[in-house]
Amino acid sequence: MINIASSFTLPNGSILKNRIVKSAMSENFGTRHHAPSKGLINAYKVWAKGNPGLLITGNIMIDSMALGEARNVVVEDYKDFELLKKWAKSVEGTGVHLWPQINHPGRQAFAAINRETVGPSAISLNMGNTSKMFKLPTALTEEAIWDIIKRFGNTARIMKEAGFTGCQIHGAHGYLVSQFLSPISNVRTDQFGGSISNRARFVLEIYREIRYQVGSGYPIGIKINSADFQTGGFTELESLEVIRLLENEGIDLIEISGGTYEKPAMIQGDRKKSTIAREAYFLDYIEKARKLIKTPLLLTGGIRSVSVMEKALKDGNLDFIGLARPFCLYPNLANQVFDGSVKRFETPIPNIGIKFLDKLGGVELPWYELQIQRIGKGKSPKTNLPGILALWFSLKSLFVKSFWRNK
Repeated sequence: MINIASSFTLPNGSILKNRIVKSAMSENFGTRHHAPSKGLINAYKVWAKGNPGLLITGNIMIDSMALGEARNVVVEDYKDFELLKKWAKSVEGTGVHLWPQINHPGRQAFAAINRETVGPSAISLNMGNTSKMFKLPTALTEEAIWDIIKRFGNTARIMKEAGFTGCQIHGAHGYLVSQFLSPISNVRTDQFGGSISNRARFVLEIYREIRYQVGSGYPIGIKINSADFQTGGFTELESLEVIRLLENEGIDLIEISGGTYEKPAMIQGDRKKSTIAREAYFLDYIEKARKLIKTPLLLTGGIRSVSVMEKALKDGNLDFIGLARPFCLYPNLANQVFDGSVKRFETPIPNIGIKFLDKLGGVELPWYELQIQRIGKGKSPKTNLPGILALWFSLKSLFVKSFWRNK
């Protein structure tokens, strides 16, 4: 495990002590007022003791009026600054980096918890039976676009001041940055639409604004789709062009993922036998990316075996191994890799037999969120947790948030 345990210096000079990264996953574990809860902070203390090189938080929303989930943490001002500082100190003394993933949901915002939904264009999600859960978005004006760009920078700066050691832009999975990149959701005819260079303008301006507000010595990363896996959507060739543009800007770390709510490849992978056998969902793409750019690459999705992690790093096509769900069931994950006590991190796929919900991850996602909550409350993960309990948790959180929104 020479490669996994080795340190790595990012372009800005920050050093990650090993190659294991807890990638962002939805926690849905903030308070009713969208502050970090005590349990959320404690979960990161537990993970930090597990000794990864980097912990990336779940969604930190830039606007309290634009939520992805009912219990998202929102950072738009300093009202929860003391709690943010406590969260940043959760890794104190461990040498582990802690970065917030900064996000705006755009049209992927549940109608039950958002009064208004916005997007690059007035185009609804196409999700069959679940489409009614989302409103037709209002197309953003250019003035509103620039306001959102400023908000990304504002949130990054506040998190830096609180003590977080870097940040990640969420540019994948069909959220707002991803929506601007896709010709399915972005049919604008101004400077933010049309060609891939125009559609990429939004994310490039976000990067520039964050860099302006946090300075040159602070690492900035991005999670980006290898593709949307939808006909007429954001393609692999376009994605390769965007990461080339981001490298030219000086970004420090690029995480590769894929899919949207409409086509959740980030949950399912492509399900080809060859992909299942080698575990990594987006390895073909990252091999192409490595030939194109020198920016450090992080691959997340499907990797479970320590031998696969080590080989992927040894082959040189990527620099970091991203793991998300395994951290929910193996809080001491990195230490278990290093001491050889676990060779493969098993992650069950809970379901309840309702096809469209199981396919969307409507049970799977909250099931893992509940595991995070158990960790934050000082309990051990529970692999036999009923799937129906996760569905109830998801529906309950939406109902409660909807009640308080309309109160």
